[in-house]
Amino acid sequence: VQLQASGGGLVQAGGSLSLSCVASGSIFMIKSMGWYRQAPGKQRESVAAITNDGNTNYSDSVKGRFTISRDNSKNTVYLQMNSLKPEDTAVYYCNAEGWQVVTRAPGWYPGDFASWGQGTLVTVSS
Repeated sequence: VQLQASGGGLVQAGGSLSLSCVASGSIFMIKSMGWYRQAPGKQRESVAAITNDGNTNYSDSVKGRFTISRDNSKNTVYLQMNSLKPEDTAVYYCNAEGWQVVTRAPGWYPGDFASWGQGTLVTVSS
């Protein structure tokens, strides 16, 4: 399963940006999708996640400013980022976990997958 992220860019503090990430491949079902970020010199951290039935969770640092959503019919997850701060500057990665179709003659079975997108840079200037 492959993930392709888009969006990101340069924005002034207080501004907004939107990220999207689409999953493709032999997908049986996506259990959860989420966004992580990694700032220079820091470890990758979870930003937000959403389950197949719409349950969400956010890191304390983005709660109230970021909104995660997903379109199950399009295997796509979105991250709306408002009131951006310079400390939000990072490379943002999307993540998806679930089950994919694994072909094994004469049939198939669902196999686990966990995939990452390529990362998209978000820069917030002060």
